[in-house]
Amino acid sequence: MKPRFLLGAALIAVPLLLALGGPLLAGPAGPRAVSFTPGQGHWLGTDFTGRDVWRQVLLGGRPVVLVALAATALTYAVALPVGLAAALTRRTWLEEVLMRPLDVLIAVPSLVLVLICAAALSPGPVGLSALVALVAVPDAARTVHAGAVEVAARPAVEAMRMSGESWARIALGYTVRSLRRTLAADAGTRLVGALYLVSTAAFLGVGVQPDASDWAVMVDRNRPGLDLQPLAVLVPAALIAALATGTNLLLDAALQRGRRGARR
Repeated sequence: MKPRFLLGAALIAVPLLLALGGPLLAGPAGPRAVSFTPGQGHWLGTDFTGRDVWRQVLLGGRPVVLVALAATALTYAVALPVGLAAALTRRTWLEEVLMRPLDVLIAVPSLVLVLICAAALSPGPVGLSALVALVAVPDAARTVHAGAVEVAARPAVEAMRMSGESWARIALGYTVRSLRRTLAADAGTRLVGALYLVSTAAFLGVGVQPDASDWAVMVDRNRPGLDLQPLAVLVPAALIAALATGTNLLLDAALQRGRRGARR
């Protein structure tokens, strides 16, 4: 195995295991007692409110991971059909109608869009997933469109049209298969971007309750007491960074392997 794959697997394993199994191991909350130093039943000490930091770490990963995965899936559920429809249509006006509104959304900074839309959404994972997906859809759709336009110009696509193949077969059976490496690389970028936006939104208190058990909320909640209890900030921040970096390394390794296989 290549070092990049091994490093990516090692980085992603810890936060994923904590996100998936952490809530099962957290157990009930004990009595609060401020103890910044690890020990006395608190492996990582407590934060300034008396919450056990290790228990918060165990509980805080699942919301971040699930919302990022849901937002990425929702992004492609919208971006893929829009990008394919705009690229494969022979009607210029339809392509303009589908793509030009996305250009307007891209011009708005993502954090500004998050703050604007958050005012209309109630806190919760569903609303936060939809919000992150809304921010990511324009760029993802443009990526799909750019790749599909090149595929649509191939003689094979014209031959499929002349033979009476359905749009679904042309779009999904041929175009998406031709773009699978591009989409895989883009999906990794989208997932990391979703992690960033989910963490940033939680850090700003958008879409989540301020007392939620969430890694990003932990960073924000304990930031003022960083000098007294650094573990309450550094541990969740390191787990988010490891998850994002590991995801990119694993996808890079998979794409490199795919390129080598295609040359053989």
